Amino acid sequence: MIAEEEVIKRRLLIDGDGTGDDRRINLLLRSFLKWCNSPGTAEEDNTALNRMLLQLSQSELASEKFLLGSQTSNAELNSYEELNDIIKTRVESAKKEIEEAKESFKAAKEVRKNRVQYNVLAKVIKEQPDRKETLKNLDEIKAELADLEGKRREIEEKLDMRRKRLHLLNVAIHDFIEDANEIKQQIDSNEAASADMAADSIDLLIEPFDLEDVDDNAMSVDP
Repeated sequence: MIAEEEVIKRRLLIDGDGTGDDRRINLLLRSFLKWCNSPGTAEEDNTALNRMLLQLSQSELASEKFLLGSQTSNAELNSYEELNDIIKTRVESAKKEIEEAKESFKAAKEVRKNRVQYNVLAKVIKEQPDRKETLKNLDEIKAELADLEGKRREIEEKLDMRRKRLHLLNVAIHDFIEDANEIKQQIDSNEAASADMAADSIDLLIEPFDLEDVDDNAMSVDP
């Protein structure tokens, strides 16, 4: 029963010190107070002093690790923002090309419409009694139709090329977005893992000591 009460008491004292850096600083302060107010041999004083120096070094190492992790995260975040700007620029470029493709498609529809009209006109001319004039006009219409057909093919080729470029651009944008999401998830994961590893490594290296003795000795110090 006494042992269980002692364990509960110790846990309450430890919980009162907080966690992480706060707990390490509080433990270091208690150790210092105990070292100042506990009469002991020179060997014991040196051991306690070395222990406090070790705890201080561990706290400084944890702080440096946290700072390095923060700098790394900021660098990755800046890279992510630059990547996001690139994606926005490419999206705007894609919108512009889509508008140009719409205009080209509109022109192609106009050419097709003119072709139909010319076909109707050619049919009407062909039915006219003056065959010589009709043939002449028909030749002219054929030449115009051939020219229009060539323009239509050029426009269709341009449209096909633009469709392919837009498809490749859409794939690239999708890949950029996936990479950006993976970078953000990796940043979040690295920050959590860095903080957990730093806290665990420091807690494992700190040697436990009797906190009750530290409290008793601290209370015995003259105000």
